[in-house]
Amino acid sequence: MDLPEWLRPLADAVRDPGALGGLPALLAPEDGVGRASAVLIAVGDSGRGPAVLLIQRAATLRRHAGQVAFPGGAVDPSDEHHLAAALREAQEEVGLDPASVRPVAELPALYIPRSGFVVTPILAWWERPHPVVAVDPAEVARVAVVPVTALVDPAHRFTVRHPSGFTGPAFDVDGLFVWGFTAALLDRLLDLGGWAQPWDRAVTRPLPQHLSGRPAT
Repeated sequence: MDLPEWLRPLADAVRDPGALGGLPALLAPEDGVGRASAVLIAVGDSGRGPAVLLIQRAATLRRHAGQVAFPGGAVDPSDEHHLAAALREAQEEVGLDPASVRPVAELPALYIPRSGFVVTPILAWWERPHPVVAVDPAEVARVAVVPVTALVDPAHRFTVRHPSGFTGPAFDVDGLFVWGFTAALLDRLLDLGGWAQPWDRAVTRPLPQHLSGRPAT
């Protein structure tokens, strides 16, 4: 595939079956439990360098309210494969034209115990970026195309601490608090793409209460 030079290192790296070996706790269980789902990691040229498409889920949702995520969702019976599911969801959520992206690689499935989903990330080159919006505000509160330069800025990076004691990489960029599954995957992809910059993992912030899924005390 004829990819732009800036995307080739990441495309080559994710084709390694062990590319997500840095996320062992998320690797899908071998017993097959969990509901199949897929997310689209659409990376394109924003005019300011590479950028990734992210959404912020509506605050009124029963699951993952207010969370920042990649477009995506559960695989439907009508979906031929994970790519089809990821493209369908992206179209439904942000109006992404499936013809505007070129699939690069299907990454190993990752398990999210809290939701019970087994998520297959699909890396794609957003070859022809176009305006995207929250198609249904009841599902998606905001859509953002976030430059990689902003994601790797050490000033936007820190370790988040969940009330349960969980800690992991996080980002605070363009008014978005990115943590959990999405932040862990972004953290790994930035490393694989050769974009990451050193950042201070000792800087720790508590997870905002409205994102914790726990009632206020």
